[in-house]
Amino acid sequence: MTEHPALTAARAARAAQPALARLHRESKDRLLLAMADALVERSEEILAANARDLAAADAAGMAPGLRDRLALDPARVAKVAQQLRDAAALPDPVGEVVRGSVLANGLELREVRVPMGVIGMVYEARPNVTVDAAGLALKAGSAVVLRGGSAALHSNLALIAVLRSVLAAHGLPEDLVIGIDEHGREGVDVLMRARGLADVLIPRGGAGLIRRVVENSLVPVIETGTGTTHVLIDASADLDQAEQIVLNAKTQRVGVCNALETLLVHRDIAGQALPRLAAPLAAAGVRLHADEAARALLADTGAEVVPATAEDWDLEYLDLELAVAVVEDLDEALAHIRRHSSGHTESILTRDLVSQQRFLAEVDSAVVMANASTRFSDGGEFGFGAEIGISTQKLHARGPMGLREITTTKWLVVGQGHVRP
Repeated sequence: MTEHPALTAARAARAAQPALARLHRESKDRLLLAMADALVERSEEILAANARDLAAADAAGMAPGLRDRLALDPARVAKVAQQLRDAAALPDPVGEVVRGSVLANGLELREVRVPMGVIGMVYEARPNVTVDAAGLALKAGSAVVLRGGSAALHSNLALIAVLRSVLAAHGLPEDLVIGIDEHGREGVDVLMRARGLADVLIPRGGAGLIRRVVENSLVPVIETGTGTTHVLIDASADLDQAEQIVLNAKTQRVGVCNALETLLVHRDIAGQALPRLAAPLAAAGVRLHADEAARALLADTGAEVVPATAEDWDLEYLDLELAVAVVEDLDEALAHIRRHSSGHTESILTRDLVSQQRFLAEVDSAVVMANASTRFSDGGEFGFGAEIGISTQKLHARGPMGLREITTTKWLVVGQGHVRP
């Protein structure tokens, strides 16, 4: 029986990876810098491919937030290239000694970081992830198999072609970066069963995609979660700050997982905060899905307001939509977040240090903030160069995953003829 092409791709990535594992940091950094230059030099080719994907997206009526994630322009290509340069400037995690000791019997122990091996990425309509994932994986010593979805097919093919050409020019196997988009959903199914060829799968996208990979993969999965992110305006919040933070968190870029989706407002400040927020949110085109108490305070403000449904509290809109609720106190806000958060990112706006500390301690999400926009929940903003995703699970990695989070460890044991008594 003929082997499925997606399985062949995983096998090829496995065979290619040792060539990368032998490279020192300087060689890997030169490779990433050359890839960054090549992306900029071939940007017209990349943008032409992206235009084909955008035309198909427009014909299919893709939501504006999702279309924004798909779209590339010269500035975005330059930014993607810069993220490779940023990754090149970061310390190489491979070989880092995590801990070590010499036992009483003289046996030397060291736990060191090593490449994961082959990383499979399954994601949707985000061409930048193609480059981020490839660059981080290569720097961390791993080959990568990429499945970026049919909506970004032409963009991903163009980007992968550029990266593979640079690998070949540096005398490295092109299959260190390999795509399986052309094999569709069946390719993902095959990759999920490629245990022993792929070491880990990282799904990044909507709830349906993530659930499908988590529930069906035989390959270990690092789960990245959807972003039903919350901001709480506490009773003591600085409203000047609150207005800027809420507007930034919701509207700076709507189609991303760290964008604000639910706004909670303490009852004692809601009468001031909600009318004040209504105008700038309305000017940005945000529609508010408000509970009864919030609707009463938003009446006659000119904002577009609709009654919130039970489903609104669990939605990742990825659009100019915002769920709004008035809460009695911090306890009710914490209870709401426990019920409805996806465990991604939450923020409290407050000048009360006791409330701040309770929120930071009791909210069980990957990233918990005080007096800051949720848009900072990002590997690049954290100084990781870029991120391969934001993990919302608790095993292996949690939060933005940079270079260290996509390595594993092994123990090196050095003896001098030791035998166990």
